[in-house]
Amino acid sequence: MSGRPPAPLSAETVVLLHAARLAEKRQALFYRSLASAAEDARDEELSERLNGLHADEQHHLSRLTVRLLELGEPVADLGPERAPAVSLEDWEAAAREREAAELERYSQLLLLPLDDRTRVMIDEFAAAERSHARVLGGKWMGAEPW
Repeated sequence: MSGRPPAPLSAETVVLLHAARLAEKRQALFYRSLASAAEDARDEELSERLNGLHADEQHHLSRLTVRLLELGEPVADLGPERAPAVSLEDWEAAAREREAAELERYSQLLLLPLDDRTRVMIDEFAAAERSHARVLGGKWMGAEPW
């Protein structure tokens, strides 16, 4: 990254990045709750899949937080968010709907003017969400390329 501050993003883009951050927190809580339920059911394979999904969503949340801070944006305390009630019965249908919503959110962001660093990050998130939707498993996020 150069010594120059990033070009300002539009107000709409900033609002959507904040909304994506909140959605990632909710998605991480969703998968953490499911992973916990799988652990309680002693389903190690499912627990591993769900923990992988949780890790990716948590990674997205962290990277969005850092990017917003780099852009000089204050970030809300997301601590009050609570884990949703979940059931292992039919969890895949709910997860696929949620993954489709995430992919749509990132696809819409990619239509807006973004600085290069933000665009690369959102592109990576969209690719991970496509993988999540396809296999409902995680650990698609690598180390940050910066």
